[in-house]
Amino acid sequence: MLIDHLVYAHPDLDAAVAAIQRRFGVEAGGGGSHPGRGTHNKLLGLGERTYLELIAPDPSQPEPATPRPYGVDGVTQGGLVGWVIAVEDIEAARAYARSHGFDPGPVIDGHREDSNGRLLHWRLTANAQVAGVIPFLIDWGDTRHPAIDAPAGLTLRSLSIEHPRPAEIETALAAMGADVEIRQAPHPALVARIAGPHGETELR
Repeated sequence: MLIDHLVYAHPDLDAAVAAIQRRFGVEAGGGGSHPGRGTHNKLLGLGERTYLELIAPDPSQPEPATPRPYGVDGVTQGGLVGWVIAVEDIEAARAYARSHGFDPGPVIDGHREDSNGRLLHWRLTANAQVAGVIPFLIDWGDTRHPAIDAPAGLTLRSLSIEHPRPAEIETALAAMGADVEIRQAPHPALVARIAGPHGETELR
């Protein structure tokens, strides 16, 4: 399992960048706008092929025709709302998941322009729209991976899931190739341990 990125949603992107910088000691950068989706983002590297995506509604875009991804429309404060597993053959990975008890939805295309004006393309499973503790899948194809150019200085030490009924999500996680610890807790949550200039800190 290769964790591609973690998704941190916030009502305001500049506020998210400032909050994460205060907490971890590194300023997010790069990123760009998602045309037609109503969102924009900034990134922080968490490893060679792993990054943290800070995402928020983009006030420069008109209201999108469909809901913003990851439940961003309903976000009132910052927090981890999703995570992503990288695969090399997304159609095969999706077929495997469906045959093992979980359907992540159809494969859809995504794109955005980065801060250098380059157009990035990727393919992902449609369960990205709602995100949550069940990961979605992403295939970058020949696109330069965003973690390569994201600001460095942070490292993802671990990712775990909290859930009030862990047995309910075990089948879906296994089908998606997700090998993470699941702990019983009152509410569903993603819990990341991230090391950086300010030491090792929990993000959820």
